[in-house]
Amino acid sequence: MEMLTLNEMLRASSRTFAIGIERLPKKLANVVTVAYLLFRVSDYLEDSDDLSTEKKVSLLGLWDTILTKNNDISQLIARIEPPNGSNPDAVVAWNAALVLDALYSLPRAVQLPIIRNVRDTTQGMARWVARGPLVQDENDMDNYMHEVAGRIGYLLTELFSWYSLVIRLQKDTLMPLAREFGLALQTVNIIRGLREDYERGWIFIPDSFCESLHISREDVFRSENVLEGMQVIKKLADKADQHLLSAMKYLKALPPWQHSIRLFCAYPLMFAVRTLAISRCNQAVLQGEVKITREEVARIVRDTTLWGWSNSWLDRYYRKLSTDSVQLA
Repeated sequence: MEMLTLNEMLRASSRTFAIGIERLPKKLANVVTVAYLLFRVSDYLEDSDDLSTEKKVSLLGLWDTILTKNNDISQLIARIEPPNGSNPDAVVAWNAALVLDALYSLPRAVQLPIIRNVRDTTQGMARWVARGPLVQDENDMDNYMHEVAGRIGYLLTELFSWYSLVIRLQKDTLMPLAREFGLALQTVNIIRGLREDYERGWIFIPDSFCESLHISREDVFRSENVLEGMQVIKKLADKADQHLLSAMKYLKALPPWQHSIRLFCAYPLMFAVRTLAISRCNQAVLQGEVKITREEVARIVRDTTLWGWSNSWLDRYYRKLSTDSVQLA
C-alpha cells in the first residue's frame, strides 16, 4: 500500500476537523495533527467491526505499550488486516509508524502530554470495550464520553497553552470547560449515530433515561415506540445543550487575537449546534444518521471565519443555528 502523508491521512479520516486544524498556525497545526492521528489509531482499535471484543482489548493494550516504547509498532501492524480503503481510521492505524516518527520529532514539551493523554484514552477505551455496551445512568455516559472525548479537550488545552502564553495564564479556567467541550461534541455524535451504534450492538442511551417511560433501551428503536423514542431524544438533546453552553464559555475565553485557535474550536462547536437543532425533533434520528448539508458546513465556515473573533456575534450565531429545527435556506 502506498505510504500517505500525515495531511492526507488527516483529510481522509476527518474532513471536518481537517478544516480547523489546517487553519492553525503551522507550528501548532503540526502538533495537533500528530495528536489527532494518534487518537484515530485508538478509535480504530475500539470501533472496528472486523475485530472481536477480546482482540480489541488486546490490541488497545498493545498500542498502550507501544506508546511507552515497551513494544514496537510492527507488532501491532502484524495483527491487523491491511486496509481496503473503506475505513480511513484503518489507513491511519496501518501507517501508525509514520505518525509515531512524527511524534518523536516534536518538542518534548508536547510529546509528553500527547503520549499521556492518548494512553489515558486508550486505557479508558479498553476498559469500556471489556465492560460491554451497558450504560446504566448519566454518570456512566459521561464516564464513557470523558474517556473518548473529554481527555482530548484536556490535551488540546495543554497544546494551546504551550503555544500561547495568554492561554497558559487562563489554563486553570479553561481545563474544566475543556472536558465539557469534549462531552458536548460527543453527546451530539451519539445522537447523530444512535442507529448505527445500535446496529453494531452498542446503545449509549442511559437506562435511567428510559425507565420513566417504561421501555428498554432496545425498545427506543421500535417503530411502535416512536413517541417514547422521541422523548428519549429530547433528554439527550437537553443534555447536549448544557454541555454546548459550557463549550461556548470555553470558546469565548480564548483571546480574540488568537483567531485561528478560536476557529479551530468554533467550527466543530457550530457544526454540533446545527446538527443538534435538526436532530432534536426529528424521527429520522431513530432510523439513520442525520447530517447537516455540505452547503451548511460551508456557510458556517464562511460566517465563523469572518466574525468568530467577536463574542457577541458568537452568541447571536449560536442562537440562530439552534433555533430552527429545519435546515436553513
